[in-house]
Amino acid sequence: MFPLKITKDDNQRLMAALCENMLIVSMLLSVFFNPDVFAEYCHDIQPALFITAPKEIEALSGSCLEIPCSFKTTDQFDDGINIIGVWMKNNLAFSSDSNVVIFKSSRSVNKYPLNITGNLREKNCTTLFTDLNTSYTDKYFFRIENGPFRATACADPLQINVKDSPWSPSINVPSDLKEHQSVTVTCSAFTPCPHSPPELTWNLQQDSLRQTEKNTDGTFTTKIQENITLSDTHDGYNISCSARYPVTDKSDIAETEVTLSVSYAPRNTSASISPSGLVSAGSRVELSCSSRAKPPPRFIWFSISKDGATNVSVEQVYRFNGTQRGKFYCVATNHLGNQTSSFILVNIISEKRAEKTEEELYYGELNFLPASYFLPASSASHQDGEQQETLYAEVKVSADGLEGLYAEVNNKRR
Repeated sequence: MFPLKITKDDNQRLMAALCENMLIVSMLLSVFFNPDVFAEYCHDIQPALFITAPKEIEALSGSCLEIPCSFKTTDQFDDGINIIGVWMKNNLAFSSDSNVVIFKSSRSVNKYPLNITGNLREKNCTTLFTDLNTSYTDKYFFRIENGPFRATACADPLQINVKDSPWSPSINVPSDLKEHQSVTVTCSAFTPCPHSPPELTWNLQQDSLRQTEKNTDGTFTTKIQENITLSDTHDGYNISCSARYPVTDKSDIAETEVTLSVSYAPRNTSASISPSGLVSAGSRVELSCSSRAKPPPRFIWFSISKDGATNVSVEQVYRFNGTQRGKFYCVATNHLGNQTSSFILVNIISEKRAEKTEEELYYGELNFLPASYFLPASSASHQDGEQQETLYAEVKVSADGLEGLYAEVNNKRR
């Protein structure tokens, strides 16, 4: 074999290539890894283990917590030999100091009530805390011991916050609600532990199906749903939902309430007149239209004549000076529909006639016909000689009524 001869130029090219590769690696590391996290937790040591888990997760004191977790390694990992999963707390995770280790899947350390439920051979480090208290609020780190491979995910700290009070559920209602619309109302509650989900109840149908769903980040949500066909009666309706979290020796309950806002077409449209009754010619007349609608309606007044209906006003109140009798109605309308009121009749009387509308006392002679007038001739023959008797009585009638009464009496006389 011939010796390999490297010239000065070759050496320079080789060094340049190495520098370029180191630059690329440095750039990649700066993209994928946060140097601030390295400085704080990894002490500038490049980690060989990374986990995928929530950066921060909440738990309820006295309840359980499931931590969704998976991991990957940058160095050789042998899934054929014994794998030990380790949890440590505080910012000493990079250290092998046993004082910070709280759990090992080998059970050699078990200071906290937790267990790794995931299959470590499949790089699943999902972990279940069974009974938490507020003292467990801290930062946690995951570690793998796999023969000669030992690494801590120092760049992926997990912050656990343990609360004393439960989370209020959320009620999801679609926006822009309208009558006749069919919508799905959802009440959901954060579920830190799917093994012990909260019980949800509300003031809708109690047979709503409860289901626990996994979120994209691996956490869980429990929800109930109900389909509602909306009407105007749902506007202003309060929906309340409560979540009861089972915890040690008690139950923690939190409640949420929302008020529905439903748009609907006009309802109960009616028209009124002032003054009521007969209206003197030339006096001021006021017609008012009312309706219940959301959004508030516009109003249109129509007058009916022999030529049909004529639009006379677009105000809620129509005012005019009365000159002749007429028939009116109003229409309430919004973008969802319209509704028409019943008719209002405006009766106009002259000033002279208006003066006579007061009650007056008139005397008149009333001849009452004998009973024989209403009997057959054979039955009344023996009464022919009887004299008709004239009676007087006080009768309160109007001028027009009196004229009619006289006309009726004269007809009877004939």
